[in-house]
Amino acid sequence: MTPKIILETNFPSLKLFKRGKVRDIYDVGEYYIIVSTDRLSAFDVIMAQGIPNKGKVLTKISEFWFNYTKDIIPNHLISTNVEDFPEQCKQYEEDLKGRTMFVKKADIIPIECIVRGYISGTGWNDYKNTGKISGIELPAGLTESEKFFEPLFTPSTKAEIGLHDENISIDEAAKLSGKETVATIQNAALNLYKKASDYALGKGIIIADTKMEFGFFENNIILADEVLTPDSSRFWPLEKYEKGIAQQSYDKQYIRDYLLSINFNKQPPPPILPDYIIQKTSEKYIEVLFKLTGLTV
Repeated sequence: MTPKIILETNFPSLKLFKRGKVRDIYDVGEYYIIVSTDRLSAFDVIMAQGIPNKGKVLTKISEFWFNYTKDIIPNHLISTNVEDFPEQCKQYEEDLKGRTMFVKKADIIPIECIVRGYISGTGWNDYKNTGKISGIELPAGLTESEKFFEPLFTPSTKAEIGLHDENISIDEAAKLSGKETVATIQNAALNLYKKASDYALGKGIIIADTKMEFGFFENNIILADEVLTPDSSRFWPLEKYEKGIAQQSYDKQYIRDYLLSINFNKQPPPPILPDYIIQKTSEKYIEVLFKLTGLTV
């Protein structure tokens, strides 16, 4: 049976708090429900077509990692089981099932916390141009996809939809959110990355880099949003890894590569994606879910 693709949710009885690039967030009193749609954003442009099962994959992977890493730092997840959601959500059960998190209301810190274990993407571009990433001086002679001696914490700004995040230094991040806050999220992000990347290697997957978000809840910093998904991370197959070249991946890099191949100008409106690109992307998301967790959609 062809899965239902959900590009946008509309629940009249619930109060829409925010519509992000991928997630629709509803305010349900003391808590939020976060619905992962099948939207896909590439180069900060939301594609017109959805990726089958994508929202369900993101939710299952995030749930897995939230549970696996809660010894490092608490997180916002309460439940992904619709039965646990507030009563006013029950009438929308079919659309919510499998793709929704019931979470604590965290006051999000306005910094994207990027941890890089390997040099790729915008980090590789910055390094080629300046020899640095986020103000961090790096050794000369690194090649694309090379592993760093130690993972790097390289924060960026959180841009609104349609705008691009900008890499910033740790000092600049401290000016935005305070030195103590940035030190706490830096330490947590690095520890989360190390624990997750060690686990993933045992499953045949390299986590090249990942982006996390943190927020304040009851005066404590907690992990929020999504965590270590194919949307927020670069996942590479370990068996095919070879430094010095761009890598095959399980994440949305496949879509990015297609868009680059047709010289997409990284501005709306998005091009129409061929069916085979959509299907292959869906398969990649489902495959990484299974490899990491043993689960399927």
